[in-house]
Parts: sequence; C-alpha cells; structure tokens
Amino acid sequence: MPDFYGFRALTGVDAGALSAIDGAGLVDKDMAFGSVDGIHYVYMLDDDSGLTSDGFRVVEPDSNAGTKRWILCHSSDGLLPCGDNSTISDDLVAWNKFRVLLNHSVETGTTYSNDIVSTYPLVYTRGNAYQGGVLSPNGDIHFIPDYAVVGQKISAFGVVSTYSLVYTMANAAYYGGVLSPNGDIHFVPLYATVGQKISSSGVVSTYSLVYTLDWGYYGGVLSPNGDTHFVPRQATVGQKVSASGVVSTYSLVYTGGNAYLGGVLASNGDIHFVPYTATVGQKVSVSGVVSTYSLVYTDNTAYFGGVLASNGDIHFVPYTATVGQKVSVSGVVSTYSLTYTYMFGTSSGGVLAPNGDIHFIPNAADVGQKVSVSGVVSTYAFVFSIGGKYRGGLLTPNGDIHLIPYGGTVGHKISTLSAKPFSLGVCCSPFFNKF
Repeated sequence: MPDFYGFRALTGVDAGALSAIDGAGLVDKDMAFGSVDGIHYVYMLDDDSGLTSDGFRVVEPDSNAGTKRWILCHSSDGLLPCGDNSTISDDLVAWNKFRVLLNHSVETGTTYSNDIVSTYPLVYTRGNAYQGGVLSPNGDIHFIPDYAVVGQKISAFGVVSTYSLVYTMANAAYYGGVLSPNGDIHFVPLYATVGQKISSSGVVSTYSLVYTLDWGYYGGVLSPNGDTHFVPRQATVGQKVSASGVVSTYSLVYTGGNAYLGGVLASNGDIHFVPYTATVGQKVSVSGVVSTYSLVYTDNTAYFGGVLASNGDIHFVPYTATVGQKVSVSGVVSTYSLTYTYMFGTSSGGVLAPNGDIHFIPNAADVGQKVSVSGVVSTYAFVFSIGGKYRGGLLTPNGDIHLIPYGGTVGHKISTLSAKPFSLGVCCSPFFNKF
C-alpha cells in the first residue's frame, strides 16, 4: 500500500519540503499533498522515473533519490502577477504562482502532434518593414515600424489594417516594442530621435528621449515596477520610461558595438540582455543594480532575442551561434545542441507555445526549430522558404504564433492547436509580450 506525505515547500533545506523526504523509505505510487503560498499540490512518486528535476513538475529527493521522482499530478489555480507593483521579485513567490498557470496549459498538451503553418494577406509590405511586435490589451497584434511609413496591425478577429504614424524615417526607426502598464505600446528607438507610442485607444504620439544614437537600442522589457527598459545595442547608457512617462538613463557595466539584441524578464524580476556580440551577459536586478556574468559560448552575432521557458530557464535564440544557450532560475549558464544552424542568421526572436515548446522564429533558416518542454530540439517545415523575411514572433490567446514581417510579402503563422491556450493576460504578461 502507498504511504501519504505532507509538505509545505517544494524544495529547499526546510524539513517540511517535498524534496527533503528521504528517498530510502519511498515506494512507487506514494502520494504527497501540500500547500505552498496558497497553491495546493498533489504529487505521486515514480520509483523508476530518473527524470531531471525542475523543482516543480518533477521533484527529486535530496537524499537516496536513485531514479525516484515526485511527479506533479494536480495543482489548484495559480495567479497572474501584476507587471507594475513589484510583486515579481527574487523570492520567486509570484513566479511560482504564475508557473502554475503555465503548467495547466503545458500539461493539457495539443490537439494534434504537428503544428499547422499557414499564410495570410498583408495590407502593406516593403523591404525591412517591421521588426518585432506587441500584443495589445484588446487582442490586436501591432507590428513595430522599422522602414515602414505606416503602422500595421491584426485584430483579434484576424482583420489586417494600417494606421498613420507621427514619426517615420527613411532608415531603421524602431526595433521592438513593450506594452506599458497603462496600455500604451512603446516603440524602441533604433535610429529614431524621438520616442513613439500608441495608446490603448489607438492614439499615436511621440515624446522626447534623453539619449539617442544610431543603432542605439534593440528591443525592450517591462520591469517589475512598470518601467520600460530599452535594450542597449550600441548605446553606452541604459534608458527607460517610467510608468508615469518619465524618461531617464542609467549606467551600464558593459558596452560595445552591437552588444545586445533583445531582452527577457527573468522569473526573479531581473532583466537579461541577450548577447549578440557581447562577451558577457548583462542584467538589471529588480532593485535596479546592473551587473555582468560569464557566458559559456560567445561569438560575433551569436544570439538574437530570448524566450522565458515554462520552467524559468532563459533561452537565447541562436542567430549564428552553433549551440543553444540558456540561463537557469538559479543563474547557471549552459549550452545544448541544436538540430539546425546557419551561418547567415538562423533565427530572430522566439515564442513560448502553450504546450511548453519554444519556437525560434526563422530568419534565414528554411525550416522552423523548436525546443520541447522536455528539452528535445527538432525542426519542422514551413509553407515556403523564409529567407530573411521575418523578425520576431508573437503568441495570441488562440494559440497561434504570428511571425512579424520584415521583408515578407504575406503574413505567416504557426497554429499550435493547444488544447488549453494561454489567456490574454498570460500572453500580455511582461514575461512574454515584448521584443
């Protein structure tokens, strides 16, 4: 007969943690029940699992584990953390509650084993048109204008339309965008000498920047206190816009030509800049402290954008890198093998699908590449060869991943057919809705 255990933490040195139960006395199908930060969990022991522990879906006993693992069977509803009240912090309480929401979709899986790739017409196309996209609170997808002279969006009902911009340039104006706490979408200035945003009601306006530079910033991230951070490419200072609209700069530890492209909000509230040519990682803590850390792999034009996995790992998206690279919740940097690489820019940006797969958005690649929730890397076919036509991607609440048209003359989407897609709130979360 199986035994029943109780716990009040999943992992840690606390004697009440699930992982602290000695594996020597555990047998197959033992059950464990516990409540952690208001979330109720049920685990069953698999004595022949041997799976890698992630401290949540799979928990390994701290002692005498062997191949025994606690496997998550059920959890009660989680919680969507706010992106402007600093609840996302290094105690990981908010992240663990949010992770429960993610896991409900991950565990539910997909309707079919293969994703469906399809195309649709666009209203406006040109070379180098848009780079990156942002999901608005009403479900519209906004493409961020690079060389484009009009904005373009896709409504929640699939209607494609354009709208007038206040500021445009003959070259690269903006790259990437961020949804701010008041519903404004901020375009991140690349060559632009003014900031530009579109309000939740559709009003486009500009505002003054403190610092401008050609190739200044590439992508942005919303911090836990509601500040919009621009990610430095050639900029020698960081720049951010507060929730109340105040623009300011701050010092960086590492700067260099084409240093970083895109960023990711980590589970503990740190903002990680994704290394393009940088030889070290750089992050801004939840308290605003800027620091660097060592990388395992560096190269010229190595990575282009990043994705937060459902287990809290940060994956850098390979551009010319020949290996994948990720940063764990505890800060451990490691690499892994890729199925497909290309010397002229494999992928640009990535998206977490509701089933836990991370999709790298093809840049010059002629196939899609993804990393499953269990870490398996695989490729899949596209409708046509991409050939540098898309930059960045965006997940919608129906489970579709839209590729952002850079030079593409048609829209391109991946239907993940998730059995339980992420809600609009999860899709708009600062953990995911940025580039």
